[in-house]
Amino acid sequence: MTSNTAQKNQNESVERAFLVGMATDKIRKAEARELLDELHGLARTLGLDIAGEMLIQLRDPTPSLLVGSGKADEIAAAAEEAHADSIIFDHILSPVQQRNWEKLSSKKVYDRAELIIKIFASRALTKEASLQVELAQLQYALPRLAHSYDDLMRQRGGRYGTKGSGEQKIELDRREIERRIHEIQSELEAVRKERAVQRRRRERASVPRAAIVGYTNAGKSSLLNALTAASVRAEDKLFATLDPTTRRLMLTRGQTLLLTDTVGFIRNLPHGLVEAFHSTLEEASQADILIHVADASDSRVDAHIATTIQVLSEIGAQDVPRILVLNKIDLAEPDVVQSFLARYPGSLAVSAKTGEGLDALIEAIQESLTKDMKTCTLRIPHADYWIVSLVMREGTVLEERSDDAYTWLRCRVPQRMESKILQYIAAEDPEVGKARESEGE
Repeated sequence: MTSNTAQKNQNESVERAFLVGMATDKIRKAEARELLDELHGLARTLGLDIAGEMLIQLRDPTPSLLVGSGKADEIAAAAEEAHADSIIFDHILSPVQQRNWEKLSSKKVYDRAELIIKIFASRALTKEASLQVELAQLQYALPRLAHSYDDLMRQRGGRYGTKGSGEQKIELDRREIERRIHEIQSELEAVRKERAVQRRRRERASVPRAAIVGYTNAGKSSLLNALTAASVRAEDKLFATLDPTTRRLMLTRGQTLLLTDTVGFIRNLPHGLVEAFHSTLEEASQADILIHVADASDSRVDAHIATTIQVLSEIGAQDVPRILVLNKIDLAEPDVVQSFLARYPGSLAVSAKTGEGLDALIEAIQESLTKDMKTCTLRIPHADYWIVSLVMREGTVLEERSDDAYTWLRCRVPQRMESKILQYIAAEDPEVGKARESEGE
């Protein structure tokens, strides 16, 4: 086989997609254009070729095809002329609309939600992520039993519903899907319990935790790599990182921070994925501080920030302290960076690629972790000397002295440690504390 023939066959195997964006009463044309551009990025992330696109105004949605019959014929004809294999709508399609479109166009037809689920399925590496993706797939597929699932049910390692073994199932009856959904939910519950055990271990060690959050492709993994010398996969693609990764960061005052890179957010994230990845996103809701990363090189940065804040609210992380970080400043004009910093007082400008601004970010993290510290005097039995080590690691020792029975520390400690040191808190004057003890107080 010649190289030209091989290249031709390879090209023929790549799905060619025709993209349809929609402006509505709630989505103006400029925003619809941005969303359509984002749909381009999502399609390319999945490895699709873009055969063509169309941006239309949706005024009166119809139950059968979403758009009117005349516009539907126009879209189908344009997709056929572009030699597209599929049509992807940047709008939710009901199961009926999806089936009707496939009958009309004789092509695969799906929406933004299914496209994102396909991307997640292609990037799931761990058992937990694979289970979460499969759950989202099945919940999405349940009302669409008549829809051709194509590669939806490819298996990984002989397990049903995950990628890898090459087996496919074109049709699943409702009972089988529901059975598998219950089975996955039970497996995920076991994974969540293990994650909770791991989280409690970290809490007992009282090591502060930070989570890196932000819009997909904002440079979160690159920032984790730059701060901790990690080697997390970082690509210029949407959802390059799906599984959370935690690394240790040594702060300048000797403190240790656990820093977690989380899955990126995106506008119109399928609700099923938000629910399915709730346990993963708990890393954000349980953190002591969030590092909210935004992309300086993206003109839609304000909308991306708003989307991230919305998703944080959905997962119960809206009250966690946040540091807003403008990343990729090496790709932005100085006036763009200054305008951002003026719009968002207290934000920081950094470049994970060049290292610019990282020292200021580490200092800001440290200040955020220590600003709520309380001053107290601890009376610690020598048998519990681990408390002394804990305070030295996570707090600030102002004064230390020892007697035959106790180590006395006057110190400043974070509020998160209060439950661990409560029984050791003494009166400010050690002699008063001894007097109270002798009185039985």
